[in-house]
Amino acid sequence: MKKLMSKAAAKLGRKFLSLSQILSQNQTQQTHKEIYLKDWFKDNGDKTLRLDYDDLNDKSIVFDLGGYEGQWSSDIFAKYCCTIHIFEPVENFYQAIRNRFSKNPQICVHDFGLANKDDEAFISVDGYNSSITRDVSGDVEKIKLKKALGFIEENSISKIDLMKINIEGSEYELLEHLIDSGVINMIKNIQVQFHEFVPNAENKMKEIHQKLSKTHNLKWQYYFVWECWEHKDLCIDQ
Repeated sequence: MKKLMSKAAAKLGRKFLSLSQILSQNQTQQTHKEIYLKDWFKDNGDKTLRLDYDDLNDKSIVFDLGGYEGQWSSDIFAKYCCTIHIFEPVENFYQAIRNRFSKNPQICVHDFGLANKDDEAFISVDGYNSSITRDVSGDVEKIKLKKALGFIEENSISKIDLMKINIEGSEYELLEHLIDSGVINMIKNIQVQFHEFVPNAENKMKEIHQKLSKTHNLKWQYYFVWECWEHKDLCIDQ
């Protein structure tokens, strides 16, 4: 009987050890993310790294994917006076941004998102967390999506100096489309926020990193916070 209890205790101990190891790994991963986030705020990244692009000027073209309230575009325009295309498919956010920049002809606001194909989708609306890839609220809205390559061709855009991507989980499919279609070659700077709630997010991000590294160099990165890629050939013709 004692031997049986000893064996059971040993097995149970192994289970507890395994669980302890798993918890330890999860805590370590969480700690790493918290460190990157703390570093981001310590470095004041939203007011420095996200706005500092020496090659931008009044002839530059910028894409803002996931405009929300338009603050990032406002800051970029104030600094460089460039042409900006804002893509915001949520109706209330779109209308607010449109009103905000109604007197500025250099900022074009679009009531759809860019994606890997022309489509319609349902988005869970929750401020800057609004997403079509997860349910974050009970408020759901039908939105329009346009194929990125199609929009670029229709508007005769030959280069994009900076593309900001914050589209709450849809960045993986979009970036795959930009890479596969060759559009990636005409984008000088890519500022993207990858989201870890997407299934297999880390592996997907690493696969995209590998593909991006063929045309772009990683300029800076705060893991699953923000990162920026710069084209290896910055002399992309207009």
